[in-house]
Amino acid sequence: MTKAKFLTATALTLGLLGSLPAQAQEKTDFKLAWSIYVGWMPWGYLDESGIMDKWAEKYGITVDIVQINDYVESINQYTAGAFDGVSATNMDTLSIPAGSGVDTTALIVGDYSNGNDAVIAKGDMTLADLAGTKVNLVELSVSHYLLARALDSAGLAERDLDGVVNTSDADMIAAYSTEDVKTVVTWNPLVSEITASNPDAKVLFDSSKIPGEILDLMVVNTETLEANPDFGKAVVGAWYEVMGLMAAGDEAVLTAMAEASGTDLDGYQAQLAATEMFYDPAEAVAQASSSALPETMIEIAEFLFDKGILGEGAPSADFVGIEYPDGTITGSDANVMFRFDASYMQMAADGAL
Repeated sequence: MTKAKFLTATALTLGLLGSLPAQAQEKTDFKLAWSIYVGWMPWGYLDESGIMDKWAEKYGITVDIVQINDYVESINQYTAGAFDGVSATNMDTLSIPAGSGVDTTALIVGDYSNGNDAVIAKGDMTLADLAGTKVNLVELSVSHYLLARALDSAGLAERDLDGVVNTSDADMIAAYSTEDVKTVVTWNPLVSEITASNPDAKVLFDSSKIPGEILDLMVVNTETLEANPDFGKAVVGAWYEVMGLMAAGDEAVLTAMAEASGTDLDGYQAQLAATEMFYDPAEAVAQASSSALPETMIEIAEFLFDKGILGEGAPSADFVGIEYPDGTITGSDANVMFRFDASYMQMAADGAL
C-alpha cells in the first residue's frame, strides 16, 4: 500500500508530541488525511462528491478530507496532531502513532490486502534466488513485513539477503526500471504499473498468501472520538454510503475513483479484485471481532520488535497494548494505545446512523 520512511518516523513524531493537548475537547471541525491506494480511494470520492459534507451536516459538524501524497508523512502529521484521523494499515498504526504514545482507534476496517502487496522480481527468479541479493522496498513498512513472510515461506530470513534498500513509494517505479535493481516489494497501484509495463516482471509472493494480515483502516484519535461521538457517526455513515454504491457496481463512482488513482475502470476493478473490501459493515465488524486478529497483531508486534521499532528483544507484557471489540487486550493492559472499536460499524450494520 502506501507505506514509508520508518527509521525517522518514530523519532520525528516523538519529538512533536510534546506540543499536543493533554486532553481532547468537544469541537465541530475535524480533519482526515488519506493517500492513494485502491482501498482508500473512497475517501477522495467522499470529499469530491459531497457525501461527506452531507453526513457531516446531519450531525452539525464539518469534516475536511485531505489527500497527502506521501503515505507515512500523512501518518506523521496525524501523530503530531495535525489531523484527527488518517488512512493506515494495522501495522503502521501500531508502529507509528500507537508506538509513539498517541492513543488511536480503528474506526473503520475497510479491507484487507488480498494480492495488492507483492514481491516482484525480474526474469525467471524464485524466492530462493533472493538469497545474496538486494531488495528495494519502503523500509520497516508492511512491504518489509511481506518480505519477511515471503522469505520465511522459502526457509530464508532477511539475514540471507545482501540487504534491503530503503526506497520511497514515489521512487519505486523508477527504481525498478534501473538495471541494478532486481527485486522490489510494493503495493497497488504500483504493482499493477510495474507488472503491466515490464514483460519480465514476475510476482514471487503476494498478500493473498497471508489473508487478513494487512488490514487497511481509517484510524482516529481515541480521545477526540470519545469527546465527539458524532464525528465517528458522520464518518462511518458517509463511508458506508459509498460502500453501498461500490457494491452495486456504480460505474460512475468506480470510474471517478479509477481516474483519481491514475488508471481506468478496468485497471481499478483489477485492483479491487485483489482487495477483500468489506462493503457490508457487518463483514467489517466480523473482521474486527475475529479470533484471528489478536494472533495477527502479536505476529506483527514480533516483527516490529525484531526490527527495533517497539523495543528490543521479543514482545513481552510491556509492549504497546491493543484492545479488541470484546475487551480483550494483547500487550500491556496498562499501556493500551491501539483499539479496534466495532461499535460505529455495528451502528451502520444496524441502520442506526
